[in-house]
Amino acid sequence: MKHIGVIGCGTMGLGIAQVAASNNHSVFIYDSFPSAIDKARINLNKTLQTLFDKEKISKEKWDQIIANITWCIDLNEFKNCEFVIEAIVENFSIKKTVFENLSQIVSDTCIIASNTSSLSITSLASCVKNPKRFIGVHFFNPAPVMPLVEIIPGIQTEENSLTLSKQLIASWKKEIVVAKDTPGFIVNRIARPYYGEAIRIYEENLASKEYIDQTMKKLGGFKMGPFELMDFIGHDVNYAVTESVWTAFYFEPKYKPSLSQKRLVEAAYLGRKSGRGFYNYEDVGHESKDIELDLEKSTMIFERIICMLIHEAADALYLEIASKEDIETAMCKGVNYPKGLLHWADEIGIEKCVSILNYYYNLYHEERYRCSAILQMMAKSKITFFNHNVSVCL
Repeated sequence: MKHIGVIGCGTMGLGIAQVAASNNHSVFIYDSFPSAIDKARINLNKTLQTLFDKEKISKEKWDQIIANITWCIDLNEFKNCEFVIEAIVENFSIKKTVFENLSQIVSDTCIIASNTSSLSITSLASCVKNPKRFIGVHFFNPAPVMPLVEIIPGIQTEENSLTLSKQLIASWKKEIVVAKDTPGFIVNRIARPYYGEAIRIYEENLASKEYIDQTMKKLGGFKMGPFELMDFIGHDVNYAVTESVWTAFYFEPKYKPSLSQKRLVEAAYLGRKSGRGFYNYEDVGHESKDIELDLEKSTMIFERIICMLIHEAADALYLEIASKEDIETAMCKGVNYPKGLLHWADEIGIEKCVSILNYYYNLYHEERYRCSAILQMMAKSKITFFNHNVSVCL
């Protein structure tokens, strides 16, 4: 595939265009707002200037990337594209209109992909003329840096479209995982408890946000604590994904959003980008303040959060959302977890994980803490994820 189309000049769309252009594709990038294109041109040159200054690209490569990109305000310029990736606002009706228009322009052999992080690929595929050639291709931000790409076939997606998509993304030197078309796919589904359970502990006044963050970094080896990470991502984005996954799963209790985070969004305290979120970023050095941790308390916090994460990863495997290898890769490469959650479960012990989950289920009597069937059967059979064949207990 030589001609690649990208719809949307925002951070994600521009990043994907940069990746494709860096790999010597002719890239057509479209936005309906000329001002967005002007801003994207400036931002791309700033990014390439930084890469040049750090000696990561040559001036020749810089010029080549710029030459490979055509800026478009008319979708008709996509008529010769062989692969088009949409990366616009997470709004189904807006995407639907774009896909309906696009499918009248491109050829029947063109693959149309969405970079959606939470919307149904099957539902979006119904908007195009040839749904067999529609697929989900979910990059992580920033696209040129993050190695992971989730590829999600819809019910209608033909095998050849999946194969061609994997070949293209692999040629861009990305790590590929394949996910079933369910809300949140792999990463955004499995990662929910890192945020949600941390907020729950905070709301129950069991520990401060600073204490929880330092616990997860010191005991778990996470690069960022959950509150730091939510502030970094932006609460408008993080809360919207949580709400989307919760709603799409028919209000499944374990994905329930928190009022604490909703209030931050309502106040426009969106995190680092607004100067305030869970933390006030005018308070210079707040993140470096060291807290002396009580081992018993910190262990309780760490085990509660990690077991909820393990439960989610195990359930994704049980429901065949992805292979165990892809689940491990996705969490390590997509959100930089220090180790795969299924390996972590083997290390902690399946029986201990089940015991901890059952403790919270009996304490709260909430469906949020019900233990996945796969973990219960594995504990009973005394088997692990990577030292035994898990299928023997299913």
